[in-house]
Amino acid sequence: MSSDTISINKLPVAEEFYSVQGEGMNVGTAAYFVRLAGCDVNCPWCDSKETWAVNKTQYVDIEDITNRAMKSESCNVVITGGEPLMYNLDNLCESLEKQCLSIWLETSGSHPLSGNFDWITVSPKKNKPPLDEVLEQASELKMIISNENDFLDAETYSKKVPAECALLLQANWENFETANALIFDYVLKHPIWKISLQTHKILKIK
Repeated sequence: MSSDTISINKLPVAEEFYSVQGEGMNVGTAAYFVRLAGCDVNCPWCDSKETWAVNKTQYVDIEDITNRAMKSESCNVVITGGEPLMYNLDNLCESLEKQCLSIWLETSGSHPLSGNFDWITVSPKKNKPPLDEVLEQASELKMIISNENDFLDAETYSKKVPAECALLLQANWENFETANALIFDYVLKHPIWKISLQTHKILKIK
């Protein structure tokens, strides 16, 4: 379902929860997570496949999302998915900004950027490559690595992000040990990259 079919004051939400950021440069930081429903990237190894489909019962008022985020103990809100940029996020960001909340986006970058964010994580996917306009706004580039060929994509996209963008390599969880060994060796040879671990899975927390 496209953003053209929904109210500007509602978004489809798969789940909301208060936890700790498990990966990337903000790892270990408390945050309120808003996982939007709907994805047209459809990676075969996705760990949130339940978010791909959208139904009308999932549409939530932006004001209600903001109110629940405010009730958490964190000043950080993570907008994730699914693929959140399938929707216009201007109104959601404006609502959160009014409450002085720091807004972080997690996206594949495959749709035009909307909304105003304090931190943008772009994690490119092969099924639907990221747009240059989104890569140019990235705070961190997080590449999912399954095999050696994925490093080629990583280097290609690293040339399209800002100079200050953090460059991260993260193992595909389904192939964790093998991929992580490849990443370890690669980082030693290419030290501009850092290893990103999914600590929430290691710790078995949400």
